[in-house]
Amino acid sequence: MLRAFRRALLALPGAMAFALLAGFAWFLHLATAAVPAPQAADGIVALTGGAERVATALRLLANGQGRILLVSGVGTGTDFRSLARLAGADPLLGDRVTLGHAAATTHGNALETARWAQAHGLRSLAVVTAFYHMPRAMAELSATLPGIDLYPVAVHPKLGPNQEFHLLVSEYFKWLALLLGISGDALHPGRLAAASGAADAARQAGG
Repeated sequence: MLRAFRRALLALPGAMAFALLAGFAWFLHLATAAVPAPQAADGIVALTGGAERVATALRLLANGQGRILLVSGVGTGTDFRSLARLAGADPLLGDRVTLGHAAATTHGNALETARWAQAHGLRSLAVVTAFYHMPRAMAELSATLPGIDLYPVAVHPKLGPNQEFHLLVSEYFKWLALLLGISGDALHPGRLAAASGAADAARQAGG
């Protein structure tokens, strides 16, 4: 991913490369900005993808920082007791937790969350996911939950430097594609570099 990102920057015209870097800097700001957890929200949603996300959301629930919790994107067959055991949480919290099995993507998380929030009349939500995923998650949720206050609660899993950079770059292009309303694959750095190289070759052949 790092090599593909570098190739894309080198292959793009100067203005486009600068815009890409500036966008990445803003994405990093959104992903890493320290935001205090809300004192209290109507509800909490955890977007699955790591045990730390569920554990963090259950801790917020136990501390009274939300009345109810949705764990969105849970695998079929997973029950609350299993999640509570893995997270080291009180299984008695189960009557305040909804497990959502319908979502398989971030967009699906947003739709599942919107249905749940509307069914419970929620006006504010604490959003729990990994820091690198937060900008895209907030963008998707903001689009499906207009009028509901969203409070990001970012989880920072233990990652190696290369793995962290890979995830940040991958999420950046998915977030950018979402904002532009196009397929995430179209903005993959490898495809950007290849497209720019093909355009240069075509210009040279025509010139």
